[in-house]
Amino acid sequence: MNSTRAVDPAGTPERVRASPAGLVLALALAAVAATVVLVTDDLAGALATLAILAGLGLATVLATQMLVARRARIGGLRRQAGMLGALVTAQLVVGVGLFVAFMFLSTHDAVLTVLLAAYASALGLWAAQRLAREALADVDAIRGTLGAAGQGRRDVRTGVVGDNEVARLAAEVDGMVALLAKEERARQTLLAGVSHDLRTPITALRLLAEAIDDDIADTATRRQYAARMGTHVRALGALIDDLFELTRLQRGDLDWTMEQIDLDELCVETVAAMQPAAEEHTVTVRALRDATVPAAIAQPEKVQRVLFNLIMNAIRHTPPDGSVTVKAKRVGGTVEVEVADTGSGIPDAQRERVFEPFFRGDSSRSQDGAGLGLAISRAIVEAHGGRIWFEPSETGACVRFCLPAAQST
Repeated sequence: MNSTRAVDPAGTPERVRASPAGLVLALALAAVAATVVLVTDDLAGALATLAILAGLGLATVLATQMLVARRARIGGLRRQAGMLGALVTAQLVVGVGLFVAFMFLSTHDAVLTVLLAAYASALGLWAAQRLAREALADVDAIRGTLGAAGQGRRDVRTGVVGDNEVARLAAEVDGMVALLAKEERARQTLLAGVSHDLRTPITALRLLAEAIDDDIADTATRRQYAARMGTHVRALGALIDDLFELTRLQRGDLDWTMEQIDLDELCVETVAAMQPAAEEHTVTVRALRDATVPAAIAQPEKVQRVLFNLIMNAIRHTPPDGSVTVKAKRVGGTVEVEVADTGSGIPDAQRERVFEPFFRGDSSRSQDGAGLGLAISRAIVEAHGGRIWFEPSETGACVRFCLPAAQST
């Protein structure tokens, strides 16, 4: 097979071979053209057509392969497009010249053919350049957006529209930049929340330590201050544990053993464990049983933590003498759990944001907690392949999450 030697930009020699598919295509098209000439003219014309087109086709395939192999040395896409246009034009010029030289007897026909070929070549080059300019402008827009995003900007977009490969690539780039912006906002919110929730107990600990160190405080007072310090230390420990857990969940660092669990029974057990907290807030908490609920595939301790978070959150936001209801049911191929309360509810605009770390709505600013419970709950549910959301409710708040149901045997 014909081949030439080429050198890549790093200086490593490489062999450029004619593409088998390209050679087959060139020879097949030459044979088709020769057959048409044979049917419409004579054998001599058919043989001349086959010789001219086959030779021209083989040369074009080899030249194309040379351009492909050396495209890194040629330069940018504009230069590559220009060289491709020049190759097509050269093929047309040489082909017309050969046909004029060997197959035309009339000077008039030869001149008309040359003029037609020149006209078609000029317009073809213009059309190719026009299309290439538009496509490369989109590529430049994508490159500019990536460069700006790499420098830290998150307000840039490609502005490329359409339904082609470049437009789809641009849409993916825009989506990537938007995702980066969202993640950076979440990280900034997380840092701000951590700073806020660490500042209060640390300030209290500093003041208590200074008070204990003061000789004015008596022994009983110092013991009281030490007990308060223990409370703040435990709060800091819980916050750090929650942050560590959330980070592991978001990173996908999971070491869970999934099993079939009875969510209906788990809801009953969790409600029973939450009764002391409910009595402290004078809130009624109950579980509505449903024997038809199928088993779910999940990690029981993690799912119970979700239930603890949701029920405790409902208790905190339910006024005295209010109620919290927990129930599970089958929904298609999932098991859905609902925790509903008779509290003040959640505004529509906050139903998604309440799952963000450290987010606090107006109704919960005075409540205890770091604002990580719902974020951890969402991460646990999504790690199971489920989802969690707040359902619109006329009274209070209604949060639901679903988990995959076990396959019935």
